[in-house]
Amino acid sequence: MSVRKIVDMGLGVVVMGTVGTLIGLLLGGGAFPVTAGVGVALGTVVGIFGGRRFLISILVGTIVGGALAWGLAGPDKISVGAGAGAAMGGFLGVQFSMLMDLWVDRKRAAAADKPQP
Repeated sequence: MSVRKIVDMGLGVVVMGTVGTLIGLLLGGGAFPVTAGVGVALGTVVGIFGGRRFLISILVGTIVGGALAWGLAGPDKISVGAGAGAAMGGFLGVQFSMLMDLWVDRKRAAAADKPQP
């Protein structure tokens, strides 16, 4: 395994494990170990597939969502805002990643069509 893949897996474990832990805290009861475990497992899989941009978008969404909830609704709603921000960050991260890949593919196709001098 390359160092980059191990770093991506570690980032995935931290980000998705944190999200799973927050969800477990909100659900309460016996859900905490299950949601934390699922978060760690999903984070590892996303890291294996190289989802660094996706994980960073979730991390940014979590921080921004928690900060907005804290500023607008008070400290009691930070976890709810962080969870909503993580979901939106993940969604926007996937869309942004797809658009970036499409842009790179079009740029490569245009460069291949140009004749070389």
